[in-house]
Amino acid sequence: MRYLIIIGSLLFFTTSCNSQHEKNDMTEEHKYTNSLVNETSPYLLQHAHNPVNWHPWNEETLAKAKKEDKLLLISIGYSACHWCHVMEHESFEDSAVAKVMNDNFICIKVDREERPDVDQIYMTAVQLMNNRGGWPLNCIALPNGQPFWGGTYFRKDDWKKQILQMANIYKTDKNRVIEFARRLTKGIQQTENIVENTDEIDFKWKDLDNMVSPWSEKFDNTEGGTNGAPKFPMPNAYNFLLKYGHLSNNPEVSEHVELTLDKMAFGGIYDQIGGGFARYSVDKYWKAPHFEKMLYDNGQLVSLYSEAYLKHQKPLYKEVVFETLEFIERELMAENGAFYSALDADSEGEEGKFYVWNEQELKSLIIEDFSIFKDYYNINGKGLWEHGNYILLRKESKERIAKKHTISISDLESKIKNWKKVLMGARDKRIRPGLDDKSLTSWNSLMLKGYIDAYMTFGVKHHLDIALKNGNFIVNTQMSEDGKLLHSYKDGRSTINAYLEDYSLTISAFIRLYEATFDTTWLTYSKKLTEYAIAHFYDTKSGMFFFTSDLDPELVARKMEINDNVIPASNSVMANSLFDLGTILGKDNYKEMSIKMLNNVKPDMDSYASGYANYATLMLKQVSPYYEIAIVGEDAHDKTMEMNTRYNPNTLFIGSFKESNLELLEGKYVEGTTMIYVCENKVCQLPTTEIKQALKQIK
Repeated sequence: MRYLIIIGSLLFFTTSCNSQHEKNDMTEEHKYTNSLVNETSPYLLQHAHNPVNWHPWNEETLAKAKKEDKLLLISIGYSACHWCHVMEHESFEDSAVAKVMNDNFICIKVDREERPDVDQIYMTAVQLMNNRGGWPLNCIALPNGQPFWGGTYFRKDDWKKQILQMANIYKTDKNRVIEFARRLTKGIQQTENIVENTDEIDFKWKDLDNMVSPWSEKFDNTEGGTNGAPKFPMPNAYNFLLKYGHLSNNPEVSEHVELTLDKMAFGGIYDQIGGGFARYSVDKYWKAPHFEKMLYDNGQLVSLYSEAYLKHQKPLYKEVVFETLEFIERELMAENGAFYSALDADSEGEEGKFYVWNEQELKSLIIEDFSIFKDYYNINGKGLWEHGNYILLRKESKERIAKKHTISISDLESKIKNWKKVLMGARDKRIRPGLDDKSLTSWNSLMLKGYIDAYMTFGVKHHLDIALKNGNFIVNTQMSEDGKLLHSYKDGRSTINAYLEDYSLTISAFIRLYEATFDTTWLTYSKKLTEYAIAHFYDTKSGMFFFTSDLDPELVARKMEINDNVIPASNSVMANSLFDLGTILGKDNYKEMSIKMLNNVKPDMDSYASGYANYATLMLKQVSPYYEIAIVGEDAHDKTMEMNTRYNPNTLFIGSFKESNLELLEGKYVEGTTMIYVCENKVCQLPTTEIKQALKQIK
């Protein structure tokens, strides 16, 4: 594989440079129209009037390339991607560049969010060739889809030179190109390709300690997160570390998680006025965000801060959760309960313009107490960004600010509330960032789970109502009677056969929705989705799941998504869901599949800890007592919510309001009372009606 990378670097080098973003003038009449005009993706529609003769990724386009024996030029991005906009304006809107592209290639535009399967293949190719990747992602491939050259962002002149060079190499040395493409494709097929681990299944605390120990050496214990920049929130990694620190009684890990959550909530990565998190911070201080707001980040961070609140009881965490959910409902939720995908980083052609402020503007808006406002939000060297603009962020607690300015906490909070109202009013008059209004089943499920986790922590019924509305949207709009899902929804159209991420994340969310309601309808849906996923995604040889269905048209590789990233890997989510659903339904075969998946990745977990964090969450269920809390009776819901006010991370709630045929609930209903059973691996301790007594049974 090392030889392959070296050859790729020498033969087909690429560059990725920085450039200033120029304003994209969309006011002129459309001179050009291409095949993307019929698509629903906002990202593809952004390119529908380029002079480039773009095609969508489909069987017709691929057949055209083979028939004409023309190379594929595959360009992948997403609507909120700043550098995707830059490259479009500089290159794809230029008629001279378009002529080079149209003359030599079948040009395909791909929305990575709609087609993560295509993105996965060509991202792997670029990473193998260049040891790095990103978006925009640009690849040149043979007519059969096998890639042989690629990179990320290019300046216009570099882009023209590079693609023309590749077209000429294909014409003059075709066999050499074909051989390289063949070898690169083999490398793509081998990446993240898990084989069955036949070693005896044996999980110990030591396995997790060995994983966390080298990981903790990379912790930034001053600013939170990992050392260096940029910094991504990585919510699923911190979800595991939160649990691990608590269950292993490791104060260093617990303190690091708390520090990280505090710093993110105080930083510019968090929208201090409107709530919600940006995708990442470009610096190590969580100060300057890459300003796009993604649904998947915010859904997971709501879950993380909700759980962290149970551990630490910090009002800051509750504030973050509530403000983020207000942002979601205000800006990313449709009337039918679906959640939109993202807000752009740019507005008026400038990154972050919607969110930043100059001091003169702030003084004109904050008439009174500007000195306190300035101190609280760091209108100083710390908050200064660029071009005289400030990113609002926090450094000190409300307590310290109030003491410094000799006012009460309640007075300060009243001022903050008014400041936010005033600035939101002013911001609402600005030109807004672009909205990607497609709804993805997988990301909706992450946000759905965020709402449920918030409800389970704080008990606000409105959050449960939103969760139920979204759950019903998925069932009624994206799901078929046989358990088949569709991946994307926009303008009344559900499209694209779903991926494993859609199944695994929806199953996970529906299990959690059952815990919040004890409505077995959600278990029925979860089981139906699970059976469909096993039938169409499961690999019997390895015991893992492919990312794509066996009903999908074949790509050059059928990949498995193994490693966790900003979103946990579909296999790690599936493994956790199989274990929990198997526990609730009494289906030991689900649990056995789950354990086999965990054992398959065990040898690699300590070498890439953050990439296996969600599997480590499953391992916690094996090495530490995993409690099935069965609550039966008319007050089952109230008692569940009361029990959940204490942080008990290794628990699963199972309940009913009357007789139930679920294995763990069968025969446990007693009319006129509500009984609590704390169980472990189907073995229950003595039942009790008292919350305090039940909590004592949890170690």
